[in-house]
Amino acid sequence: MKAKVDVAIGLIFSKARVLVGWREAKQHQGNKHEFPGGKVEQGESPVQACRREILEEVGVDIANWHTFDEIEHEYADVSVRLHLFFANLASEQLLQVRQPWNWYTRHELQYLNFPKANADIVARLNFPTQLKITTDLAQCQNQADHLVYFRPEQWTQAEIQAVVNLSIQQQALLILNEQHWHALNQPALKLAGLHLKQSQLMQKNKGDLEEGQRYFAACHDLESLQHAQNVGCEAVLLSPILTTLSHPNTTPLGWEQAGQWIGQIDVPAFALGGMKPDQFVQAQQYGFYGIAGISQF
Repeated sequence: MKAKVDVAIGLIFSKARVLVGWREAKQHQGNKHEFPGGKVEQGESPVQACRREILEEVGVDIANWHTFDEIEHEYADVSVRLHLFFANLASEQLLQVRQPWNWYTRHELQYLNFPKANADIVARLNFPTQLKITTDLAQCQNQADHLVYFRPEQWTQAEIQAVVNLSIQQQALLILNEQHWHALNQPALKLAGLHLKQSQLMQKNKGDLEEGQRYFAACHDLESLQHAQNVGCEAVLLSPILTTLSHPNTTPLGWEQAGQWIGQIDVPAFALGGMKPDQFVQAQQYGFYGIAGISQF
């Protein structure tokens, strides 16, 4: 019978970068990249093990962890259950990180040599940089490299069935509002994430988010951006950056103001409002992870 091991892993983020190390040849699954973590010892919870391992391996003590996911993987010699947590590293702790831990962008993770058990983690972290907002679910069937936030005018039984009928690959790119996801009542579906309007976001406290779900929060000011990070959202949509056709009388933030706010959080941010696909490079220059749009996408 294979040995069964519970392992706590801490995904540490800083400005949309992820902390990664290297396993020595003598270690299990050696000569591979790794996320920090280790075995859950007797008498401690997975999150306690995560905090202890990060302090021992990385040299930083992080108290505010959020649940990321739980993955089981079968190796030839051992059965591993990975308890995944994530946290944003405060800027004042950056210099405490020990060598040889290094920072990589989410996109760079796919080119590193991780153990097979980490494949799902890497795929989830490296989400697309363009996000389409639409009332037409067919957009999800036609977009292979975009996230699609499906925002139906009415959440009917027909819409629910259409979502259920999507392929696994299409569901993996789909975002639904949390309220619609609850009405869907299909917890087994592996969606790209759940969306929160700013009004929904501001009612959340740490621990309120559904475990194992990525959350994309709509934000319109610095307070909501910081709150999204504090409660455990994995990405935010900041708007409006520029003047939009749908809200012509709303004063846009502009790139400079938006960039200043984004610089004060560590959560990947999408620029929304007046965006066109060719503005991606400009958005990156102001610190955004990606861009989102409606009519221009």
